[in-house]
Formats: sequence, C-alpha cells, structure tokens
Amino acid sequence: MAIDGQVPRDVLEWRSLADEADLALDVRRGGLELAVEVPKRAGEPLGVEVHSALFDQVRTCDNHCEFCFIYQLPPGLRSSLYQKDDDYRLSFLYGNFTTLTRFTEADLERVVTEGLSPLNVSIHATDPEVRAEMLRNRRGATSLRWLRSLLDHGVQVHGQVVVCPGINDGAVLDDTMAGVLDRFPELASLCVVPLGLSRFNTEPRMRGHTAAEAAAVLACVHDWQDVFLSVLGRRLAFAGDEYYLLADRPFPAADTYEGFAMHEDGVGMARTFALELRGSAPLATGSEAGFFAWADAAVTGEPEVDVFEPYRGPRATAVQRLQIRPSRSAPVGILTSTYGARVLSPLLAELGREDVRVIPVDNRFFGGTTSVTGLLVGEDLARVLADEPSGHRYLLPDVCLSNGRFLDGTAPEDLPRPVEVLATDGHALRRALGVDVPTPAGAR
Repeated sequence: MAIDGQVPRDVLEWRSLADEADLALDVRRGGLELAVEVPKRAGEPLGVEVHSALFDQVRTCDNHCEFCFIYQLPPGLRSSLYQKDDDYRLSFLYGNFTTLTRFTEADLERVVTEGLSPLNVSIHATDPEVRAEMLRNRRGATSLRWLRSLLDHGVQVHGQVVVCPGINDGAVLDDTMAGVLDRFPELASLCVVPLGLSRFNTEPRMRGHTAAEAAAVLACVHDWQDVFLSVLGRRLAFAGDEYYLLADRPFPAADTYEGFAMHEDGVGMARTFALELRGSAPLATGSEAGFFAWADAAVTGEPEVDVFEPYRGPRATAVQRLQIRPSRSAPVGILTSTYGARVLSPLLAELGREDVRVIPVDNRFFGGTTSVTGLLVGEDLARVLADEPSGHRYLLPDVCLSNGRFLDGTAPEDLPRPVEVLATDGHALRRALGVDVPTPAGAR
C-alpha cells in the first residue's frame, strides 16, 4: 500500500522508492494491514514483481478522432482493448502516442525532473484549426504548446502524423512539415503513416488512400526530407512502410532511415527485416510491441479480465505450451498478413528454398484496409490453416500476440495446426529455417 509512507502512482515511482535502503512497507494481506521492515542496501533489488505499469487510474483520452482505431473495434472483445489512453507515462513506458490535450504543468515538471524521455506525440497537423477538427477537441488547437515546452527542456520527442485522405494530406501536409521546421525542429523524428480502417468504421469522411494519394504523400515526405537535410543536417521525417506498398514503390535504402528511430511505428520495418533475413544486419530489432501492447498489462479492475502479468513480460509464452510439433525437416509455411506476404515473398525467393512458402492471411475479422500482421487474429488464422496440410511446420510472428492471446481472445493452441511462435525479426526467421545467423561483433 505504501513504501516509506508514500503511495506510488506507477512503476516509475515504485522503482525510485524501492531503490532506497531499509524500506518500511505498509502491506495489506488477507484483510489485515501490516507494517513490514525490509533491511537492504540502496540499489539492491527488493525482489517484488508488479503486475501493472500504472497503479492509479489510466489517464483516458478525451479526444474523439474520426480515425481512432479503438472506435472501429467489433463488440465482444476483452474490455482492456477498448481503453483509450492519452497518458504520457504509457508513452514513455510503451511507446504509445499522446496528443498532450490532457497534459498539465505538473506533468511537465515530472517529465523534466524525472527524465521521462523519450516521449511520442501525435501531431497530425500544426494548423490549430485542422488539428482541433481532427481530434474533435478544441484543446487540440493549443496543446502543441506543451510539445514546445518539452523540447525547450531537452526532452526527446518523436512525432507522428496520421494522414487522412482529403483532410490533412496535400497542402495541409506541406503546411505541417513547414510548421515542424519552424516550430519544432528539435523533434527526434517524425513518422507519417496512413490511417487504418476496419469494416466497423462508421465515419463517412474516413476512407483508404488511393495509389495516387499514397504516391503524393511519399513525394511530399521525400521533398521535405531534402529540405530538412539541408537546413537541419538530418532527414527528420519518414513515411511508413504501408505507403510504399500502397504506391507500389521500392523501400528506401537502409541509411536513409537514419537509425530506424520509428521502427516500432512501422517505419523501416521492411528494410530492417530484409537486412536481418539476408544476414547483413548484425543485431536483431527484436520483438515488435504491436498496437495493443500495453492493454493487457494494465489492470482494469475486472477480475475476469485482469491477469497477473509481470510488467512488460514476454508475449510469446504460448510457444512453451505447444505440444506435438512436426519434424524440423518438414515443409515450412510462414503465416503473415497480405502486406507481410508482399515483403516476404521476394526475400524468400532469394533463399532458393522450395520447401518454404508464404501463407498470406486475409484479415476478414477487422476487414477494411487492415492488412498488417500485428492485427491478425486466431479466427482468420484458423480459417486458413484448416485448408493447409498437416505435418508441415507453420511459423507465426509474435507481433499478433499479447500475453499469449490474439485480439479475438483465442490462443495459438486453439488453431487447427500446431504453430511455432517466433520473434518478429529476420534473424529469428533465419534460425527457424536453419540458416546461419551472423554473430554480432564483440559477442562471445
């Protein structure tokens, strides 16, 4: 209940308090309140796990964005997935994006004094009227002042622009790029990504990009990369991989991504995966967080929903529970999304492995423009696997799992064929296929 008389609000305060020497804990156990003294050295681990990153209430989002994917979820999913957050702590801990419309002076003080950096901020438009319209929140017109304050205090911030055709593309996107250069040139990076639409979308203005619109966004981003490079010495803005697939354009060279700062947001994923699978990248990018990475680690207060999960624990635990597996020499099918198949197919062709095939899974559960691997669900995977032969090895990337479950609540063991869950990177796939993985320089 408290450490040295202080009640921590989240895992950040918990770690700071628990790091001190000789702690006095107020504990509630079995209905009794106890005082426990723990002799320890400063910096010595307390040996206590927490099951959630936030102990107080999640700061929910009071925006009503037309393009919000949470509004486009079907009914009947687990309650945690419908939680809209706009909490800067989850931005720091999980890489979530915050609009800063609920940010306060007290929040700024804590971010600065505790060094909560980097943060991710949704910009969408620098024009105040356009931004307020997109967020459906009048504070959207003024809340970017907090972005300026964060940058003034040396906080590293990554920005995001979700582009909605006919609303903040074209001249508005150009104006946003100019606004970033004028007002926020210290941004660590700016990713430009397309909106995602499910078949449950009810907003009439929201629609997918045409190939021509995607090409226009790429042209805008590339033009402004040249401007940023000449003025700031770095490209700053990057387009999401989906735009290159939508426009049927090749992905940029690896060095143009300047370190892949927004890899988790779908910027440069295809390029890094290609480098890893070809064995030319010494280090793996590691598991991807997925869109709902934080949801199942946040306690909702509902016993039927809450599960004990160590903070930021591994997601791919389901692979430990799978039982009978096919032979390692059996033919291999790699399960992925329709976008993933377009990336993987030419890469696997380079390996010349006739025993390896890509199995694209159409996302009928969400429908719409949903074509990324992270939103695959068990229902669609089961439908496809039911038509696949038994005795083959089926590889599944862990990005579509959270705490061992798909978004529709099913688990890998519910599928009609055994699957092997892999980390979502090229090195993990190389290992699964029996291709040697290069040892990083300096590693033993």
